[in-house]
Amino acid sequence: MALTFEISGAQIDGARDYQEDAFLITHLTDDNGQPCVLVIVADGMGGHAAGNVASNLAVQACNKHISAHFPDPDLDEVLNAAILKANHSIAETIQETPALEGMGCTMVAAVLQGNQLWWASVGDSHLYLMRDRELSKVNADHSYGGFLDAMAAAGTPMDPEPGLSRNMLMSAITGDEIADIDCPSTPLELEPGDKLVICTDGMDTLSEGKLIQYCDWSDKPKECAESLLNAVEEAEVPRQDNTTVVVVNVVDKDAVIAASEPETVLGANVDDNADTKTDLTGAVSEEIELSSPEGMPEPVEEAVAEEEEEPEEKTEIVSPPAPPKSFARRYKQGKGLWLGLAAVILISAGVAGYFMLDTDRVDVSKVTSKLPMPEPAKPAKEPEPEIEQPIAEEPEPVAAPPPKPAKIVEFRDSLSVGGSGPVMVWIPAGSYQMGSPDSSNRIEERPRHDVTLKKFAISKYEVTFAEYDRFASSAGRRKPPSRGMDRKTSPVTGINWNEASAYAAWLAKQTGKKYRLASESQWEYVASGGQVSPFWWGFSEEPGKAHCFACESPFNPTQPAKVGSFAPNQFGVHDTAGNVAEWVADCWHPNYTGAPTDGSIWSGGDCKLHVVRGGSFNSPPLSIRRTSRDKLNTDSRYEHVGLRVTRE
Repeated sequence: MALTFEISGAQIDGARDYQEDAFLITHLTDDNGQPCVLVIVADGMGGHAAGNVASNLAVQACNKHISAHFPDPDLDEVLNAAILKANHSIAETIQETPALEGMGCTMVAAVLQGNQLWWASVGDSHLYLMRDRELSKVNADHSYGGFLDAMAAAGTPMDPEPGLSRNMLMSAITGDEIADIDCPSTPLELEPGDKLVICTDGMDTLSEGKLIQYCDWSDKPKECAESLLNAVEEAEVPRQDNTTVVVVNVVDKDAVIAASEPETVLGANVDDNADTKTDLTGAVSEEIELSSPEGMPEPVEEAVAEEEEEPEEKTEIVSPPAPPKSFARRYKQGKGLWLGLAAVILISAGVAGYFMLDTDRVDVSKVTSKLPMPEPAKPAKEPEPEIEQPIAEEPEPVAAPPPKPAKIVEFRDSLSVGGSGPVMVWIPAGSYQMGSPDSSNRIEERPRHDVTLKKFAISKYEVTFAEYDRFASSAGRRKPPSRGMDRKTSPVTGINWNEASAYAAWLAKQTGKKYRLASESQWEYVASGGQVSPFWWGFSEEPGKAHCFACESPFNPTQPAKVGSFAPNQFGVHDTAGNVAEWVADCWHPNYTGAPTDGSIWSGGDCKLHVVRGGSFNSPPLSIRRTSRDKLNTDSRYEHVGLRVTRE
């Protein structure tokens, strides 16, 4: 029986102001030329930036190895080796960058081939199967709670150790030896009507009954994923974790053909934001997701560099290490991974002792670089296979794009303390459509709406340390540390929203002109460069256009590049995509319902959070789209966030 897989994935930040989850969907081909699907979901640990680095490094390394060795009759060995490759990539990065010590992630990697499901997992992320309205967890739970439940199910119940939380991880991908990998040697046989839910442990907010309910009510994977995430948000659980979910519907192709036109069955012309269909007897509609809001690699929502094709001879598979008699147990607590020697648990039923480690949160200011992922020994140097590229979200065309300036006009206003303010560029009046189409699963970018703006000016470059220093000296304020960067040419970072806003107000006082932070709608208008595509240069990420994680930038991946290192957009403005994210004037609103249409600052909203735009050097490519938006704590300082100013 031929099967069709309908696939969709999405994620939310929860109560956190950063995203550490990552997910990816890659389409593969077996020996018979039939399409197959690889789904990877990872939950990062290690705090802001580091957790996202870990999850995206692991996802990309895992994807690279499986793509290079697929198809293979010993798919379980390939999956197991891919987990080890992911672990090696983290180990090598930590070796090069000691400040990242303590980062790690959980992972589920699942391959859908024919009517079979193969998987490998480490940690407490979930692989669920829903069949006939019954939900079952397919993969093992490597948390302390999962261990206690397994012991009880085996007839040897144990009392929990004092002070140990059920969600503490007993196995994770941290660069150290992995305690346990769940990778069965036989696959799960799939049936038409099955539904797979692959998710991070943030989904634990919902009960099993709720999972069944929302899965049963939803016909399409996209609808199901959005319903599940909406339910998690509506629960309003304090300190809600990041949550990522990928939903797969297993469909009888013959039944689909009987009810649909051939083009629909084959997945032709499928919108990037619609459910992805992989027809195992026909064409494939591609989608790769690489996630996270400011994190280093949203594996889901971004681009992966193309790999060269590898010859048929397979790379030697490295066997997993046998679990030692004692091993490190790493666990999640609060907003990051904390490691430190805590206890030794002696398990009576032949189970080894477990050590708990604790350490301080990663200081990302110490990050310097990342080492390449090591490759296993090969008979000869072999090129890597081509890895499918993520498809950037393509907005619907608009009838009247904003006019492009016939001539770029620059100026600088004099300051009363002496010298001049930032270089400014006039932006012509115009109209555009703000946000993403209704088909997008990025709810915070909807609804798309028309905005008309008057002429205004915006700083040509991101404000530098030196420009901010002049304000700090004049106003008696703190000068943020530059972490070794050139203060004259590097964008200022390490300032909160209040400090960014105060700088703009100081410029207004010094010049007698109306300076302020850009409104969110002004910022997106400028970032568009007068185009309707996700990036000012086109519909997909391109090497050499911006500085971000996986953007193939020539600059240090752990810090911003000098301002103006990349070409300007059509308005003559530099670095609206990547480098550093930029504070804007608006408080956070969860969507655009009721948003102003005249380019003004949107009053109201949650002003404990403010909007940042543009993504940064540690953001994935899909996070540097002109429509992408994020929220950060108003009073917090971030090493990847700076500012830009506007003037009437």
